[in-house]
Amino acid sequence: MSTPLRFELDAGVATLTLDRPDKLNAFSGAMGEALAAAYRRCDEDDAVRAVVLTGAGRAFCAGAEMSDPARTFQVREPADFSAAAVGFPAFRVRKLVIAAVNGHAIGLGLTLAMQCDLRIFAREGRYGVVQVRRGAMPDAYSHWTVLRAVGLARAAELLLTGRTFEGDELERLGVASRVLPAAEVLPAAQALAQDVAANAAPLSVALSKRLLWEAPRLSPEAVERKESALHRVLFALPDAVEGPVAFVEKRAPRWQARVSRDWPEWPE
Repeated sequence: MSTPLRFELDAGVATLTLDRPDKLNAFSGAMGEALAAAYRRCDEDDAVRAVVLTGAGRAFCAGAEMSDPARTFQVREPADFSAAAVGFPAFRVRKLVIAAVNGHAIGLGLTLAMQCDLRIFAREGRYGVVQVRRGAMPDAYSHWTVLRAVGLARAAELLLTGRTFEGDELERLGVASRVLPAAEVLPAAQALAQDVAANAAPLSVALSKRLLWEAPRLSPEAVERKESALHRVLFALPDAVEGPVAFVEKRAPRWQARVSRDWPEWPE
């Protein structure tokens, strides 16, 4: 059987490709398991500095598998069911994760993209969290990811209407980091990921990302406390010397800290 996900690592950038192009990369249980495993690998492997998630063919992900429509939302063990879809989501990966949404992203396809840190969309695609028009409701942490990204009113427009939107509308809604012609989406995402992989200190990115996703539920005082504690961790490491020196000497930095080895106890 062919795998529903491709994993490629080049120059510190892991490209994860949803790979069911004949089905417009419709999401299956096997795809969810493969994506969770790939995200865990990216989180743990210091050779991975940044991650790009994209789709094969003309779509990013057309949503849930609907080959048997009447059984789309049936689950074998209801007590064990989770709406998370992916057991280890993109926001838990301690690396920058960019969604290169190369084409249509419907339902779970769009909620998967909302788990990423940045999102670049194809202008030609159609996008929507349509679950309320299918007798279900939004999933994959979307009541948290979408709300924190765009605010209540726009989250309601996305999640509660079930409408589909064109690429340019996603800029108005604040969902898209950029909207580009489809052929430019993956190259743009990979170029950004390669720049981060080459120039950003891995542990600095990892700590900042964790705090960035955590911060909306914290008070300003708690954020200051955690920022201060994490700065003290970073300032004690060689990278705090290497960064400024490399900048002044106009050369590529040689980072020494590793996420897997130097991750600190998280401040309370």
